[in-house]
Amino acid sequence: MRFGTAVTALLALNILALMLSLGVGSGGYGYLFQVISGNADDTAMKIVLDYRLPRYLMAIIAGASLSASGCAMQALFRNPLAEPYVLGVASGASVGAALSVALSMETIYSRIGLAFFSALLTAYVVYLIGSSSKFRDQTYAILLAGVAIASFFSGLTSVLIYFSAQSMHKVVFWLMGSFSNPFIEEVLFALPITIAGLAYLLFTSWNLNALLLGDEHAAAVGINVERFRKSLIAVVALLTSTTVAISGVIGFVGIIVPHTMRILVGEEHQKLLPSTILLSTAFMPVIDVVARISTSGELPVGAITAMLGGPFFLYLLMRRSV
Repeated sequence: MRFGTAVTALLALNILALMLSLGVGSGGYGYLFQVISGNADDTAMKIVLDYRLPRYLMAIIAGASLSASGCAMQALFRNPLAEPYVLGVASGASVGAALSVALSMETIYSRIGLAFFSALLTAYVVYLIGSSSKFRDQTYAILLAGVAIASFFSGLTSVLIYFSAQSMHKVVFWLMGSFSNPFIEEVLFALPITIAGLAYLLFTSWNLNALLLGDEHAAAVGINVERFRKSLIAVVALLTSTTVAISGVIGFVGIIVPHTMRILVGEEHQKLLPSTILLSTAFMPVIDVVARISTSGELPVGAITAMLGGPFFLYLLMRRSV
C-alpha cells in the first residue's frame, strides 16, 4: 500500500474512533451533538467532556506510547517479538507504580517517577543479561531474559498488592489495564511526556533502520551506537512507565500494531513509525469502547488486548521469517 493512501485511511479511522469514543454510551450521540452545537446541559457536558474525552485521551496516549515503544524495541533488539510487555519493561514499571500505592504515594508524580525508575532498571537488566548470555542468538536470549524478569516482577507486584492496605479489587483491575475513572490532571501531565518521547523516536527513525542492519553498519554511517541504544532504552522506559502509571499494564499492543503496519507500509521506519502511531490512536479507543459496552460492567482493556495479542504472538512465532 502506498504510504499516502495508508495515512489517509488511518486519519479516517482516527476520526471514526473519536466519534465512537465520545458518542457511545449513556445518552448515545445526543449528548455529543449537544456539546458540538453548544446547546448542552450540565449532564451532557459532564459525560462528554469530563468523562469520555479524558478517557479517549488516555487511550491514545497508551496506544501511541506502547506501539511506538514496541516498534523501536523490535529495531533495537532486532527481534520481531520485542515489546514492553514481553521484555518485562511494563512489569518493571508496574512494580514501581504498585510500590507507590503500597507506600500511599498515590500522586501521578510519584507513580510515574517510581514506574520510570523501575522500568529503566528492568530494561537495562534484561539487556545486560541477554547480551552476556552464551546463547548463539543474543536477540532471543534477550527475549527469554525479558520473559523471566517479567515473571519475577509480576510475582513481586502481587506481593506488594497483598500487603497493601488499598482496595484489592481496585489495584488488581488497574494492573489488568483500564481507562476507567479518568482524571484530566493525569492526562495533562502525561500528554507532554508522551509527545516528547514520540517526537524523539520520530526524529531518530532513520537510526532505527541502521540498527536493523547491525551495530557495525550503524557505526559506519556515523551513529554512536552505545549512546543511542542507552537513550532509546530510556525513552522507551519513560513512555512505558507513563502509560502504566495512568492506565495500568496493557500488553501486546507493541506487537499487534507495528506488525500490522509492516504488512501495509514495509520496514522503513520513516514510514513505519508514524503509521504505527496513527493506527494505535484509532486501535486503542476502539478497544476501550468494546471494553465499555461488552458487559453490564466493564472489561479490563488489558484483558482484551491479551486475548488478541496471544494468537498474534503465536502467529509471529510460526512464521518462517521470525
